[in-house]
Amino acid sequence: MTFLGNILIFVFGGFVVFFGYVLGGIVLCLTIIGIPFGIQCFKLAGGVLAPFGREVHEAGRQYP
Repeated sequence: MTFLGNILIFVFGGFVVFFGYVLGGIVLCLTIIGIPFGIQCFKLAGGVLAPFGREVHEAGRQYP
């Protein structure tokens, strides 16, 4: 089911959002101050391509 959801998101607008995050990340990485924000844009772009089936955890905590 997650595969089908990811395909539907990609087809109906996910690619456009992905392209926007990648383009924004490239623009932000052109400046020294924007590099951390550009890296986060690249991480968000990866999450937009396949949002279903991913889990978000707090950094530094161990989950069983």
